[in-house]
Amino acid sequence: MSELTSFTLAAARDALRRKDISAMELADAHLAAIEAARALNAYVLETPDAARTMAAAADARLAKEEARPLDGVPVAIKDLFCTKGVRTTACSRILDNFVPTYESTVTAQLWRDGAVMLGKTNNDEFAMGSSNETSHFGPVISPWRRHGANTTLVPGGSSGGAAAAVAANLCLAAAGTDTGGSIRQPAAFTGTVGIKPTYGRCSRWGIVAFASSLDQAGPFARSVRDAAILLTSMAGHDPKDTTSADVPVPDYEAAIGRSVTGMSIGIPKEYRMPGMPPEIEALWHQGAEWLKAAGARLVDISLPHTKYALPAYYIVAPAEASSNLARYDGVRYGLRVSGNDINDLYEKTRGEGFGKEVRRRVMIGTYVLSAGYYDAYYLRAQKVRTLIKRDFERCYADGVDAILTPATPSAAFGIGEKSSGDPIEMYLNDVFTVTVNMAGLPGISVPAGLDAQGLPLGLQLIGRPFDEETLFALGQVIEDAAGPLVPERWW
Repeated sequence: MSELTSFTLAAARDALRRKDISAMELADAHLAAIEAARALNAYVLETPDAARTMAAAADARLAKEEARPLDGVPVAIKDLFCTKGVRTTACSRILDNFVPTYESTVTAQLWRDGAVMLGKTNNDEFAMGSSNETSHFGPVISPWRRHGANTTLVPGGSSGGAAAAVAANLCLAAAGTDTGGSIRQPAAFTGTVGIKPTYGRCSRWGIVAFASSLDQAGPFARSVRDAAILLTSMAGHDPKDTTSADVPVPDYEAAIGRSVTGMSIGIPKEYRMPGMPPEIEALWHQGAEWLKAAGARLVDISLPHTKYALPAYYIVAPAEASSNLARYDGVRYGLRVSGNDINDLYEKTRGEGFGKEVRRRVMIGTYVLSAGYYDAYYLRAQKVRTLIKRDFERCYADGVDAILTPATPSAAFGIGEKSSGDPIEMYLNDVFTVTVNMAGLPGISVPAGLDAQGLPLGLQLIGRPFDEETLFALGQVIEDAAGPLVPERWW
C-alpha cells in the first residue's frame, strides 16, 4: 500500500494507463493512509464513497482506452472550494454544515479530467493565517520534525492541510488557494512544490472569497512536473468569473526539461533583509548558482517598493475581507445565533461564528474603509500596489525572464510559538510572497534544501504574467539540483 501512495502523479498516471495498477487500488491505498494519519489533522472531511465511485468510473474509461488527462489520480481539495453535495465550511464555525448545491469551476475541471476526490483539507479560517492554527477544526500538524526533537510544527498556511497531505503521501496532489503566499509558504515549509498562477489564470468562481483582487487557486504536488500537470487541468477561462483571463492554457508539462540557457534571472537587492538567517542567504546563493550552471544569466535588479508591500497588503486584504465576509449574517445559511432583533442576531452570529483572527481582520478592514480613513489608508495602499506592480514591469521590460528569491524568512516553526504573541510576527512570514499577489504575477516555490535542524526550505521564482511555463522550466533545474525532500515517518 505504501508503494502506491509514494508514486508521483506522473508515475501514477502512466502506471494506470499501462494497467499496472487500478484506480480503485490507488484510491483505497490513499484512503487507508489518510485513516492512519489522522493525527496530522490534514483532512477535515474524508470522502471515501465519492473516491471509490470516481475511481470505478476512471477504471471503466481506462479499460476502454478512453483515458482522460487525470483519470484515476487521487487528489485533495482545500475546504475553500465549493464541492456539490459535499460539506464546505472554509474551516469556520459560521459556515457550520454548509453543503453547496454547485461545484467550483476549478474542481469541476479536475473531475472532468478524471481526478478522484479523497476529501477536503484543513485550512486557516477563511484562509486568514500563515500557520494553519486558526481553523475551527484545530491546527494541522506538519509531517516534518526537527532533528532530535518532538516539537509539533506548523505546515504553514493558509493551505496547510493540502501541503501536509501531499508531503505525507495522503494524496498525489492537492488544490489550494493563495492570497498572500498561502500556497508558496506552506509548500516551502513542507518540502513540496506549490505554484500561485497569474491572477485570472484559474477561475475564482465557487471559491469562498477572502480578498477578491488577490485570491488565486493553484496546485500542490511532490514534483514540478506534477504541479504542471495539475495546473493544466485547473486553469482556463470561465465566463462565470469576470476576472478570469481569456487566454489559451498551454501544455505546462511540455515545459519540463526545456533549456534555460540564455534566460536572465533577476536577483532583487531588496530581498536581502536585515536579520535574514545566514542559511536562507546561503540557499538563495546556491539556487542562483544552480541556475547559472544550467546556462541562465544572473542580473542584479531593484524592486524599490518591496518594503511597502507587507503593510499595503495588510490594508488591502482585510478591507476586501471585510466586504466579502459581510454576507455571513446568520440569515441565509450557516450558523444562526438568535437575538432580540436583527442587529442582535448579526452581532451574536458573527461574534460566535468568526474566530479571533477573522474578527481582527474584519475590524481592520472596516476601519480602513470607513469615512475619514478610506483616503488615508485604503486609497494610499492601492497606490503603493500600483508602484509595486510597476517595479516588476520595469524589470521584465529590461529583459529579465524571472526573479529568484527565498520563499520564506525561516523554516517551519512550532505550533503556538508565534500564534500567541504579536500578530505582526506571524504576518512577517509573508514578507517574500505578498508582492507577487499585489502585482498579480505567477510565483512558484520549489524545495531547495534543509536547514540545520533538518527542516525543508524553499526558493521562489516569480515570472512574467501568464508565463508559468518559464517558472516550470526553471523550477525543474532547482529540483534536479536539490533532489527530493521526504519527511521521516513518525505519525
